[in-house]
Amino acid sequence: MKFENTGIENQTAELSRLDELMKSLGFVRAGQWDYERVTYDRKFEVKGDVYYLRVQGYAIEGEVDTRYAVIKLLTPLLGKHYYPHGVEYGEGENFPSSLVSQCQSLLAQVKEGLAKINA
Repeated sequence: MKFENTGIENQTAELSRLDELMKSLGFVRAGQWDYERVTYDRKFEVKGDVYYLRVQGYAIEGEVDTRYAVIKLLTPLLGKHYYPHGVEYGEGENFPSSLVSQCQSLLAQVKEGLAKINA
């Protein structure tokens, strides 16, 4: 599921400040990066099912491994994890409305945090 028009798509932020913001909201980057891309995940467990809110971005300046990079964010995604196959983001997935609301709230907080970073 794509969360369109959240206000974070195409926003930019310096990597270390973005890392701090996302960590403060419970997102994990861990090893999910390469020299040009980053992925932040927030895990949810609802009634035995596992879901991930994913915010991805790519470097428009610098490289991720140098800790100096400017990241441009993409449209956030919500997916359901299926063991052992991975995460599905398809339109055919059904997501609990309470989870969708929680994700929308988190994305609004990301937007607010980005506004402070870029002020």
